[in-house]
Amino acid sequence: MRRLLDGDPAATVSVILWGPPGTGKTTLASLVSTATGRRFVELSAVTAGVKDVREVIDAARNQLALHDRGTVLFIDEVHRFSKTQQDALLPAVENGWVTLIAATTENPSFSVVSPLLSRSLVLTLEPLGDDDLTRLIDRALVDERGLDGAVRLSEDARGLLLRLAGGDARRLLTALEASAGLVGSTRGRGSVIEVVDVESAVQAAAVRYDRDGDQHYDVISAFIKSVRGSDVDAALHYLARMIEAGEDPRFIARRLMILASEDIGMADPSALQTAVAAAQAVQMLGMPEGRLTLAHATIHLSLSPKSNAVISAIDAAQADVRSGLIGTVPPHLRDAHYPGARSLGHGTSYRYPHDAAGGIVAQQHLPDALVGRTYYEPTDHGAEAGWAEVFERINTALGSHRTDRGGSVDPPVRSP
Repeated sequence: MRRLLDGDPAATVSVILWGPPGTGKTTLASLVSTATGRRFVELSAVTAGVKDVREVIDAARNQLALHDRGTVLFIDEVHRFSKTQQDALLPAVENGWVTLIAATTENPSFSVVSPLLSRSLVLTLEPLGDDDLTRLIDRALVDERGLDGAVRLSEDARGLLLRLAGGDARRLLTALEASAGLVGSTRGRGSVIEVVDVESAVQAAAVRYDRDGDQHYDVISAFIKSVRGSDVDAALHYLARMIEAGEDPRFIARRLMILASEDIGMADPSALQTAVAAAQAVQMLGMPEGRLTLAHATIHLSLSPKSNAVISAIDAAQADVRSGLIGTVPPHLRDAHYPGARSLGHGTSYRYPHDAAGGIVAQQHLPDALVGRTYYEPTDHGAEAGWAEVFERINTALGSHRTDRGGSVDPPVRSP
């Protein structure tokens, strides 16, 4: 990609740009065309068909043969092309008739056919940060191709624009232009864009939310506690506040994954699957589509039965280890796959569970000092009630090796 942008006329590598909207995919393609002196042709996978693709390729071959001029073919939203449409690009890519630059907001490993993928360099574009967007605002305000100094911008309005952008430069410039047009038409040149102007221009209320301050922590805390409290409407409210304020959707998804194990666990084992799927979908889709998967996961986790047995179990086990209550691994469980291990008694009395009826044999697994210690205490909530029966049946089958001494362990006290 650097060779293309540096204007190397010999560089013909095809590139797939994968990233969320507004990260400069079209701009990069245009820059390559300008830097290398190639024709720039743009197709949208939403409207173009196989016929359009072939016409562009034929024209590119003629330009190359008659005028020795290459063509940059930019295809936006290439993931919307069918397999047949993508296959039609292969001869042009293989023979160097075009320099293909394709843009997609979906993971190309799943949305682009493997022959095309193997012939292309995949570059991942990240959402623009606030510093990048701030520089873009500053240039747009004064550049003659932008607002040319017609209006100024208050700091509060700037902050709102950054939150509304959500890392999308196109969305940012659209909102800025609309706000400037509103102010210019009502108050004249040199006026200052205020928060109320941005709200009116984009028809969105300013969400009072500082991603680096108390609001960030207060809202995410309220969100988690609402899901934990099974109040789905409150959870959706706080989710909406975070989305509208431009909170990083990946941060929200990570919190949901943690909550699925910490507050639901075995009461609904599928909750973690939903949370992980939502996190992956957000990564693939970007925003605003990712809001649907976040809402999906929020509703599922809010309505799921709750249990903190998982975190209580691992907290208690770690507390014992940290306090020195460890003991040695029983000889029959030790590694017996090296010379001399058997002579030390390693593995000699180990009983293979698969050879036993029911797949469970009565043998000791915990170190001597911990025999009888119980960390996992299943609740009677949701699916965990069924697992509690399984847990009891297994303990009975393990016999005295699980119950001789010790007992359950009180989990460490946790702050709310």
